[in-house]
Amino acid sequence: MMGEIDMVTIIDGQGGGIGRALIEGLRKKAPELEIVAVGTNALATSAMLRAGASHAATGENAVIHCCGKATVIAGPIGIVLADALFGEMSAAMAAAVARSSATRVLVPVNKCGTVIAGVPEQPIAAYVADAVERVLRLVGEESACGGSDTAGKGQRSVSMS
Repeated sequence: MMGEIDMVTIIDGQGGGIGRALIEGLRKKAPELEIVAVGTNALATSAMLRAGASHAATGENAVIHCCGKATVIAGPIGIVLADALFGEMSAAMAAAVARSSATRVLVPVNKCGTVIAGVPEQPIAAYVADAVERVLRLVGEESACGGSDTAGKGQRSVSMS
């Protein structure tokens, strides 16, 4: 189902809890998947590496570099917001995620002054489980269609509903 070129990049900060949960969920269902964990700090990176990431890196340059190579990027919504994660996401990091040609799967987290309208209140675990399923569908879709562009600009449309 999944091709050799599929690379999922998981980005997280703080303690890496959302990234860890995403990686654990992906590993259970797709042990062969290439998962790169990128933490905004060493604690987050370490948590994601222990969860089963194939590779790991830390810091701003790692985020920027890995966003250019990813098929899918997943993490909390703060990874596309400058100064999110209590200031751990720099403007350059957020821009790299936002500008990447990878499809982004973002876990909604209503914290730090960002509220996502239209998303029902659920436990983070429910959001993470949904994100894992979406990543797996996207990676399967990439393999099935040879990475074709269905949205016209190198990105695929994915709704949060």
